[in-house]
This record gives sequence, C-alpha cells and structure tokens, in this order.
Amino acid sequence: MADKYPLQWPEGWKRTPTNMRRRSNWKVSDAQMANELVAELRRFGTHATVISSNVPRNARDGSIKVSVSGLLDDPGVAVYYSTSKWKERVIACDKWDNAFHNMYAIARTIHSLRAIERAGASQILDQAFTAFGALPAAAAAPAARPWWEVLGIEEGAVRFLDLTMCDAKYRELARAAHPDRGGSDAAMAELNRAREEMRRHYGGCS
Repeated sequence: MADKYPLQWPEGWKRTPTNMRRRSNWKVSDAQMANELVAELRRFGTHATVISSNVPRNARDGSIKVSVSGLLDDPGVAVYYSTSKWKERVIACDKWDNAFHNMYAIARTIHSLRAIERAGASQILDQAFTAFGALPAAAAAPAARPWWEVLGIEEGAVRFLDLTMCDAKYRELARAAHPDRGGSDAAMAELNRAREEMRRHYGGCS
C-alpha cells in the first residue's frame, strides 16, 4: 500500500511539467477541498484508501494538515483505494499548482464517476476505470530455466545421458545448493524443480 506522506506518485503515470501547472479559480477553502475529497471517497464506497501527497500530516491521527500552504515544489496528489468491484485503483492529479486544488480535482472526478454509476451506465464506468484506474501490474516472474541448464548439462548432450547419470549430477549440485551447506532455499528449490522435470523426461518416478 502507498504511503500517505510524502507523495508516492503511481508508477507509469505521466507528470505535468512544472511550467505547465496552472492556478485554478475555485473559490473554496483548502480545508473544504480536502474534506470534499474524503467525503466523495466515502460516498463512492472505497476502502483501503490512501491519499498520498506532500502535504504534511497531523501527528495525532494522520489526517491532512490543512493549516499549511498547498503551494509545494511538487503539489501532486495520488489516491489509492479499492471498492467492492474495483480492486487496487488509483487516481492522481498534478495539473494545478496547489496540492489542495489537485485534491479537489480528484474529488470532482469521483463525483462525476458516481453520477455515471447512478445513471446505470455501468459499461461506461467500467471503461473509465480501465482507462485510468488500475495500478500497474506486477512485473512478470522470469521464465524458469530448462532442467538441463539448471543441472549444468549442454542441451545437445541430453540424448546421450540417462536417468542415473542425471541423478548423479543432481546429487552433486544439491550438496552445494542446500541451505545447510552454504546454499539458499531459492537455489535448492530450482534444483528440485529441475530434478522433477528431468525424471519425467527420462520416464522415471517423480
């Protein structure tokens, strides 16, 4: 889960250049803007919600400290949350030069999304979330190495070997890979997986 403070901008989201940020003309106090964001998130039924920004937090309860200026070097705001339907979503804004105004922009966005939901246009709402709501997927795990590579055998030599010979190679490597002998759990797990695949290749018992 993201941190509330300092700002944790969502990975892969473009930033607004500093010279492109503008000052809004909303006639609303900073406190009202922050409170409206919290209220809109509650109305939208979010949970596991984190409002991340460079606005300091109150030490007592972690709430947004509205007594400070929102004119920061980086006024961006990112809201991480889940709902009963959409898991691990984020909405971020750094268009405005004031962090509280970016909070308000997100609040207005959520208000619009709720209006779509109330109108029964769930397909449009799904598309809106697909367009900008999901957090980046975790990086895919690297592909497992072939069993012969793990055992240190050339692929071309596999057809000249048999189960007994490959088992002997496994036992040799296992002595060094075992965690009790200076190896690691990961190395031993990879070696055991290679042994199972090797035994299936030669028709042995797994």
